[in-house]
This record gives sequence, C-alpha cells and structure tokens, in this order.
Amino acid sequence: MIISNVNVLVTDYDKAIDFYVNKLGFTLLCDVPVTAQQRWVRVAPQANSATVSALVLTKANAQQHHLVGNQAGDGVFLFLQSDDFWADYRRMQTAGVEFLEQPREEIYATVVIFRDGEGNKWDLLQPKNN
Repeated sequence: MIISNVNVLVTDYDKAIDFYVNKLGFTLLCDVPVTAQQRWVRVAPQANSATVSALVLTKANAQQHHLVGNQAGDGVFLFLQSDDFWADYRRMQTAGVEFLEQPREEIYATVVIFRDGEGNKWDLLQPKNN
C-alpha cells in the first residue's frame, strides 16, 4: 500500500494550480469538473508512475474556509524532499516562493521552511546520508 493523495484546502483552484505548477515545479496530473463548483485537481512533484503520491487541491466550503492555510495549526504541514536542495531552493526563490528562514543544517537533513500559496508551512529538505 501507499499513501496516494493528501488533501490540501484552497480558496481558488486556478491560483493553487499556478502556485504548485509554476512556483514549485509540480506536474498537473488531472483537473476534472465534478460539479459546477467542484473539481478533482491533483498535482505532484513527479508524474513518472501510476503510484505517485499527489496533492488533491480541494476548494474549501463555508465550514472549512477558516482552515485554509492553517491545516497544521502553527506547525509544518507537509515535507517536500529534494535530491538537490540548493538547486530547488534557488529555483523556488527565483519563482517567488516565501521562505520563513534561512536554510539550516540539521542532524537529519538540510532544511528550510516555506509557505505555500495559501499560507501552510512546508519543509523543503534533503536528508543526509546516514
């Protein structure tokens, strides 16, 4: 088994797709209308297999709206693992991604916290080979 999808609440589908595709470099896997107000939108860092883990971008309803950008409270919500931290960091900086700190070396990885287009905190990290 794998974790195939993680739900991320958004306020606007097109704005969210723009952030994930154009700023983070993700691939748009699908964008299918479900109802007049809902779409099935999946994005992923890599689209090279049928078993790729993806984000499902879900437009928040009225009851969920207060959770947008705060899905993990004040903590880091998701972790984006890199094979080339510095190249990804520089590319994301150039694309206008908001970083909350300078990159740092931890015992387990090179890491930096950034915000997604809705305000959720993420870690960009490259694990150390221990």
